[in-house]
Amino acid sequence: QLQKDLEEVKELLTKATRKRVRDVLMTEKQKLELEIKNQPPPKPKEVAEEEKSLGGYTVKINNYGWDQSDKFIKIYISLSGVQKLPAENVQVNFTERSFDLLVKNLNGKNYTMTFNNLLKPISVEGSSRKIKTDMVLVMCRKKREEKWDCLTQVEKESKEKEKADYDTSDPSEGLMNLLKKMYAEGDDEMKRTINKAWVESREKQSKGDIPMDI
Repeated sequence: QLQKDLEEVKELLTKATRKRVRDVLMTEKQKLELEIKNQPPPKPKEVAEEEKSLGGYTVKINNYGWDQSDKFIKIYISLSGVQKLPAENVQVNFTERSFDLLVKNLNGKNYTMTFNNLLKPISVEGSSRKIKTDMVLVMCRKKREEKWDCLTQVEKESKEKEKADYDTSDPSEGLMNLLKKMYAEGDDEMKRTINKAWVESREKQSKGDIPMDI
């Protein structure tokens, strides 16, 4: 539409003889050219078609449960009425270290869930999904039959960092780390309480009431 407007303005420019009219047309021409330049590029046809077929709006799924057996990691996603959808409306794409779920047109909405950086590799061919009453079950086939401590690499790193903060060979150092964390994250009241406890502890140390390593 903008392109057609621009062509018409250019045509009028060739016919205009009055300076004032030409100035107005030139300003309009520059404005249209800028608008056309700033337009987002057209989406590829297949993406546009996919969005058109999706309709409604998309909701990101954050709530799920998971379990495991020797061979599978099982992710349970509750979606009311999902069993009434055509099977092709529930799609899961697997890679060796990820999967993404797309549920199309469930009660006028689309639902997505993505897991990247799975803790260990899975078999793409051996993985699948099952549609149950009010639930989708994603079955990730383990490449090796071993226990997973968590689902993703990020979770593992987070747990290890947390453990390192508190789990030290020196008990007093573990306590100090905990107190530092509480102090950093606490409100003013918490900071005052910790400061008071610290001062009292140092006073007792100096009097010899408690061992020096605390």
